[in-house]
Amino acid sequence: MKEPDDEDSGGEKSDGSKSGGQRSQRASQSAPTTKEDDKVLEDATDETFAKEEDSYLEDDDSYGEHLEGSSSSLHYDFVASTGESQYVETPGPAAEESEEEIKTKISPSFFYDYTELVLIPFVTPDSNIPLDLLTLVHSFGYDCRKRANLQLPDSNTVMYIAGNQLILLNLKTKEQMYLRSSSGRGIGVIGVHPDKTYIVVAEKGVSPKIIIYEYPSLRPYRILRDGTELAYAYVDFNNSGTLLASVGDNPDHTLTIWNWKEEQPILRTKAFSQEVFKVTFNPDNEEQLTTSGSGHIKFWEMALTFTGLKLQGSLGRFGKTATTVIEGYMELPDGKVLSGSEWGNMLLWESGFIKVELCRSISKCCHQGPINQITLDEGEVITIGSDGYVRIWDFETIDMADTIDDTGLIEIEPINELLVDKNVKLFSMIKMNETGNNIWLAQDASGAIWKLDLSFSNITQDPECLFSFHSGAVEALAVSPLTYLMATTSLDCSIRIYDFGSRTPLAHVKFKQGGTALAWVPQLVSYTGAQIIVGFEDGVVRILELYDPKGLTIFAGRKKFLDADLHLQYVTKPHTAHVTALAYDHDGEILATGSKDKTVFFFDVEKNYKPIGYITTPGPVCQLIWSTVTHLESTLLILCENGYVLEAPYPTIKEDVEDHHIVSYEIKDMRTKCFHFSSVKSKILRLMEIEKRKKQKELKEKEKEERRKQLAAVMGEDGEKESQGEEEEEEEEEETPLPAIFIPSTPCHILCGFYSGPGKFWVSLGGYDSGFLYHCELPPYDKNSDITEKKDEPFDFRLIEDTEDNPIQTITFSVNQDMMFCGMQDGAIRVYILSRNDLSLTNMENYWHFNIHDNNYGCIKGISTSFDDRFLVTTGADSNIFVFSIFSEFEFRESIKAKVPSPRLGIETEPIPEDIFDPKAYSIENARRKREHDKLMKEVEEIKARKREQLKALRNQFQKLLEMNKELPKHMQLKRTDFDIDSKIRAEMNRKTVYEINQVEKELAWEKEKHQLGLRKLQHRFRDSLQSDAVVVHAIQSEHKISSYRLVKPSKYSRFKRASQSEARTSKLDRFEKEGPGTKDSQKDTGGNMNVQEESIIEKGKQFRPKTLSQIMVENEIEKTRKLVLKAERAQFKIQQRKKEWEELYKSKPGDDYEDPKDVQAIKEAQVYMGDFNLKTAPDYKIPEHMRINAAKKKEELGQLDSMTYSKKTHMNKSILSLRDLKVAVIEEIQCLVQELKNIQSTLHISKHVPIPQIPQIHPEEVPEKRFHYDEKTLLAFKQQLMKNQRTDCHF
Repeated sequence: MKEPDDEDSGGEKSDGSKSGGQRSQRASQSAPTTKEDDKVLEDATDETFAKEEDSYLEDDDSYGEHLEGSSSSLHYDFVASTGESQYVETPGPAAEESEEEIKTKISPSFFYDYTELVLIPFVTPDSNIPLDLLTLVHSFGYDCRKRANLQLPDSNTVMYIAGNQLILLNLKTKEQMYLRSSSGRGIGVIGVHPDKTYIVVAEKGVSPKIIIYEYPSLRPYRILRDGTELAYAYVDFNNSGTLLASVGDNPDHTLTIWNWKEEQPILRTKAFSQEVFKVTFNPDNEEQLTTSGSGHIKFWEMALTFTGLKLQGSLGRFGKTATTVIEGYMELPDGKVLSGSEWGNMLLWESGFIKVELCRSISKCCHQGPINQITLDEGEVITIGSDGYVRIWDFETIDMADTIDDTGLIEIEPINELLVDKNVKLFSMIKMNETGNNIWLAQDASGAIWKLDLSFSNITQDPECLFSFHSGAVEALAVSPLTYLMATTSLDCSIRIYDFGSRTPLAHVKFKQGGTALAWVPQLVSYTGAQIIVGFEDGVVRILELYDPKGLTIFAGRKKFLDADLHLQYVTKPHTAHVTALAYDHDGEILATGSKDKTVFFFDVEKNYKPIGYITTPGPVCQLIWSTVTHLESTLLILCENGYVLEAPYPTIKEDVEDHHIVSYEIKDMRTKCFHFSSVKSKILRLMEIEKRKKQKELKEKEKEERRKQLAAVMGEDGEKESQGEEEEEEEEEETPLPAIFIPSTPCHILCGFYSGPGKFWVSLGGYDSGFLYHCELPPYDKNSDITEKKDEPFDFRLIEDTEDNPIQTITFSVNQDMMFCGMQDGAIRVYILSRNDLSLTNMENYWHFNIHDNNYGCIKGISTSFDDRFLVTTGADSNIFVFSIFSEFEFRESIKAKVPSPRLGIETEPIPEDIFDPKAYSIENARRKREHDKLMKEVEEIKARKREQLKALRNQFQKLLEMNKELPKHMQLKRTDFDIDSKIRAEMNRKTVYEINQVEKELAWEKEKHQLGLRKLQHRFRDSLQSDAVVVHAIQSEHKISSYRLVKPSKYSRFKRASQSEARTSKLDRFEKEGPGTKDSQKDTGGNMNVQEESIIEKGKQFRPKTLSQIMVENEIEKTRKLVLKAERAQFKIQQRKKEWEELYKSKPGDDYEDPKDVQAIKEAQVYMGDFNLKTAPDYKIPEHMRINAAKKKEELGQLDSMTYSKKTHMNKSILSLRDLKVAVIEEIQCLVQELKNIQSTLHISKHVPIPQIPQIHPEEVPEKRFHYDEKTLLAFKQQLMKNQRTDCHF
């Protein structure tokens, strides 16, 4: 492993880490001193360093007002143009002194010592365990789902985070350099200075640090403290590189602006209440920043106010646009911001609002999925998305975009686009500084780093995958028993082979389902060590053969070979859920597979993996361990997640016996021992507390005895009496109660375990029972015992220090079993030094501990040593794969390279077995059961067919007898009843039928009552509260339609309001005086006519009935005559009325000197009261009583409006129902006329027939009440639809 310092340091300072605190202090005491060649303190004296340390303490006092409101400030004079910061600290609680402390600037040439800063492993004091017991030599993983986890400090080096390491990878030589975390809790985010002269490492942990390293020397240059509580989410330099912005992760999300060269915060505030993904400076205005995250985007500005420099934030308003998670955005030169969205469109923000939403033509999204990054490069906008596309857009078109309609959408097409590859999810992208080339490196969330040429010319290179990794947690690991090869698998459906000796990835292959378990086939089965066995999440188990393709016969035109390849040799499906464990016995004769479907399947390896059978377990299987050769009998230890441990004997192998008659593979007679773990942690803690108090009591007794002797020697008998009095007072003190016995209600999960001897084993548990290794012994086999009721306790335990909330996740041993390697839940590695072959762990005190994987989500999934104990390999849930060299007194200098097995003869022509692609395919057990079921059903169908043939023959014979009976003379014919052998048979059949019907009714009585009750509740909830349902009446000869209101019955509140309205109604005399006589007449002309018209429509709808044609013709003639007479009378009446109105108008014409009495009265009132009108703003103004508004008046007004609305809706509904009834009557009349027309045409010649008009139909929505009417036909149709839906659900 290459680091800035080749040797480990003897000193250590750590914040909030597993290896920090007291542990790092003890380690520093035990670590040897080393040389300090990289320690640089140029032009910086010890006094300067001391003053600088004091400035941290003073700075801590200045944070009293941080995280208040949307902005807060520390009073600094910020000069952005010069790139320097001159500042004065705001007086805090401790700064009320008359003189202010003047902070000493840090010397530009000052550097920290990397060896004192970096985290070192913890080693048990006085254990003689070397600090370099494990040395990181290579990393094969990449956390591709971590934001901004790809940086370019120079054109030949990429930088990314791997757990607690920062890896600098040389693109040309493929060599790796490592920077270790100083906290031991992981690294949150990284960044690069604009000048490429510094790199930023923002860590995780309690009050994590931001460490700025000089590049390429990698010397720690500056350390920024107290910027967040637990972790940093993002960091960014301004364009000039003088300021650094950082934003914290959960729970505080603190946004801080740093003068990083002086290690001082300038501004600090809370960015948002939800997760914040990113913070950036505006490249064209360094006083503006932008943050984005979960459901928000926020725009910030550093404003110089009269109280000092403040950070003011403005939250983006989405308006009509749906709130979205914003991953990528970009600041435009004019202050606008262009951001992405979850659905793939771009949002253009201006002044805190969405100005326009950009999409492609035909409302097609810009990307299919989230836009993760937006960049402005050479006048073009570049977007990358989770759909694997890189698209180039015209900047001016986006910048000038404006809305043209209410949708707010603007259609725009990309200039160019590049599809990187299928199943690629681009997460971030960074440009390489290559002169004349437009080359970018892209982070693929599917597990790759791509090299992209975005020049879009005729010589553009195709996308090149530089590195390929696992995406997501690495689920399983296996190491070759012969050479330095390892295999890994993950839920990303890939299996990868690595040569960790030469640090080279060799091969990988992908399947349809993710891998969950992996094992290297032992040498006894595969002599060359070329086979691996893999279990998948769909229950399939595959055996793959690894070989070197260069050893194949070369034909002309054959493509270039890789260093290794995988060949599918065998495939089967023993399980229906995740395969969690695979294990070969020590002789390599039996393969056992365990799964989450609570089964363990056994296979005969020698007979080409012929299934032997399976046993069921009381819980999901998490681990399988075969006994070693030291055991007298070969047994299988089965660990279940829910606290059960089983021991199964070696299964019996039947010699060449045909098993086609066997219905199931289940082995029911296996004598399996069972251990049901019962929590004893509370008892252990109680015993430890008793032991502790006992020791304390003994110590106190010794102290009393010594004090008594001293007093007796000085004071004699008086001293003895005084000491006795003190002892009596101490005895009166009550002891605190012992810890209570607690047993968790749900069993804790078993994480891992191993055999310690025949019938004995160790287990590690999570949850409440973590912190110990428990030694257990299996009880004797008892056929009659109920394993769900039994509770077993371990007989011994080992305390594991500092693992109360960090249990051991996986365990492996060295070849000589003198070291136990433990993978912890927080991603740390712990190595216990044991006595050789001491599986009882009698000497388990000294250990080595180091944090390597991410402490939040880097749980170690697999840990294994190489075949010669020279290397240790770990895999974690953080996608990382680390290779360590194990300390040895003999140093190996020669280069190491694994030997890939040569291909078997004829492997290239060997047929590939038929693979299983369908995840719903039958397992071998279900397939056998299905086969037996189909066989049984076939036999039943054959029996039914034979019975049907017999019945058919009897029926034909009986029919012939009936025909022969008819041919006889009548006096000789038998009656039909004479053919009944026994009349009681038919009566009995009828009785049975009635009885069965009654039985069915009784069986369904509860269901019937249940559904009736449900129906009544639904009616009460949704129907009874309705005054009238919505009725839609369609026009007969047009597309017009009208709908009534779905009116709810008036509530008590509405009735009360209507009553109060009627009580408050004025009298007729008052209304006549106020409105005058004209209003009443107008009401008669309008409202009266409406009522008459409505009543006429209703009456017509009720009384209209179909009539004969002659009646209709006579009535039509009479109606026409009446209308003409009525029209003439109305015209004459109108002329006479108009004359009378003119006469009355001339009579009522006032004289020239006439004055309206009302006007006169108003003038008088104005003259009397004119001086009393005050402005409402006057201090003595009082609101008149009639103008005052209170709750009662508003309540009354609300009731009036409610009543008015209800009455108008009711009136409208009545009119529409009358119209519906009229339509029904018209349709009935048309039906009668059509029938008469058909009768008339039937008497005429066909040449005189005319087309019969189509009868209008009544739509279902015109009679909604019929929806609740049903008959037997409706119920049968509903039943068929229900059965069809059930079959569809079962199919899916």
